[in-house]
Amino acid sequence: MISKKVISFFTFGVFLIIAGVILKFTKNPQSNLVMAIGLVFELFAALLFIWNKLKK
Repeated sequence: MISKKVISFFTFGVFLIIAGVILKFTKNPQSNLVMAIGLVFELFAALLFIWNKLKK
């Protein structure tokens, strides 16, 4: 079962990626940074998921 912490990190990462894409369309110079932070949250969620699976 996926923990609430993993789901939380995953959804926040998706939100940041979508926000980065919207900022990209508005030509905001910080859009790449927002998308990169979103990808870090996605990676962290994946690592937490794998860690919980290996721990069991």
